[in-house]
Amino acid sequence: MQRIFLHSIWVRIWHWVNLAAFIILIITGAQIKMGDKLNLFSFETAVDIHSWLGFILIGNYFIWLVYYLVTGNIKIYIPPLHKPIEFAKKALIQAKFYGYGIMVGDDNPHHPTFYNKFNPMQQVSYLMIMVALIPLQLITGLLLWDPNLFGPAVNLFGGIQIVDLIHVFLWIFFSAFMIVHFYLATLGHTPMAHIIAMFKGYEEIHEEHEHGHDEGHGHDEGHGDTHTKEHSH
Repeated sequence: MQRIFLHSIWVRIWHWVNLAAFIILIITGAQIKMGDKLNLFSFETAVDIHSWLGFILIGNYFIWLVYYLVTGNIKIYIPPLHKPIEFAKKALIQAKFYGYGIMVGDDNPHHPTFYNKFNPMQQVSYLMIMVALIPLQLITGLLLWDPNLFGPAVNLFGGIQIVDLIHVFLWIFFSAFMIVHFYLATLGHTPMAHIIAMFKGYEEIHEEHEHGHDEGHGHDEGHGDTHTKEHSH
């Protein structure tokens, strides 16, 4: 059995703070929008919690952005579009695995490493989420927090109703995304493998998976069981 280092301590902290904030924001957002059907908090409490966590999420996003830019590891989110045919083939292979292969026991065609963490489908979806959808959700949330202070920006979007519509649509999207994300997190060689890795930083690769992993990612040697420089990432 081999251990592969995947997540630095900073990424793990960011991830779990993000997860907790998203869950509570989804719940408080539901209370704000459906107060006549839910009685989890008072409207005022839901708004206060939602606002404070919104600011925490804004800060957390900038921590993510600065970390990945400074370390240069932002490239794990960027698809290799200079090789479009090769990338498209890998994406189709991954889609086939998700749609069929996983149900018949095929091995996942993508074997993550520290510098090649995401499969092609993940790269496209996470890039869209991290550089477009999350910033849009944060911006619209900020505008809704104080429409008078940010009046010109609200008008740029087309008015407060449009801002609110975008924010609510993204709230629905991220609610669904959380469910899909949790499901995909259970698709490791054991249902808890990916989840444990996000706590410990390392993922254990069992013998039947090691050969394909080494063949595809020999350049990442040093991030296996002998890796000792977690703080450097």
